[in-house]
Amino acid sequence: MTVWLRPEPARARRTAPLTRERIVTAAVSLLDAQGVDGLTMRRLAEALGVTATALYWHVRTKDDVLDLAVDEVFGEVVLPPVVGFWREDVLALTRGWRAAMLRHPWAAGLIGRPMLGPNVLARTEFLQAALVRGGFGGVELAVVTRLVANFVIGAAVTEATWRQVSDAEAARRHIEADPSAYPTLVVSGHLDGALWNDDDLFERGIAAILAMPGAS
Repeated sequence: MTVWLRPEPARARRTAPLTRERIVTAAVSLLDAQGVDGLTMRRLAEALGVTATALYWHVRTKDDVLDLAVDEVFGEVVLPPVVGFWREDVLALTRGWRAAMLRHPWAAGLIGRPMLGPNVLARTEFLQAALVRGGFGGVELAVVTRLVANFVIGAAVTEATWRQVSDAEAARRHIEADPSAYPTLVVSGHLDGALWNDDDLFERGIAAILAMPGAS
């Protein structure tokens, strides 16, 4: 059972100074430095100055730690005040969401895990409430919620990976070197950062989703 559907053990709450909050903070730092593959319970225990056994009073598995860490990252996404036009509220939320994913590149790849933490649910509530104010309901609300979420996650994964492993200028030259094979890509300026940047493409993408039929 996911960590979100189990009560935190009473014994764990009494074993100060080690707390679930300290574990999660250390886990996020370790994940930022070494990625998901670099996170082990042994390394996490070493970072906290405790034995691995001590961790198991607070979390059962590495999966628990990952679920808690993802929710911690969502907590960095500031919930805008509900005072603006609904599209502006969605854009403000998704800007913050994308920025948090890019600060923690490992996080986007874990979004497929159970997303039932309080920070995730609070931001999903904000998103759907804004979409409802925009006129979406029923299946359209479910579809647009998923489209927005998948777009933010996909953008963050693509951008984070590209920044880590790719040379955009070399990639563009590679495409332009064979215009007969990629005529449309050459004409469209695919991967040409001088034409548009990731921020612009992201905001245009969100705007396109929010312009779907059903919005008011």
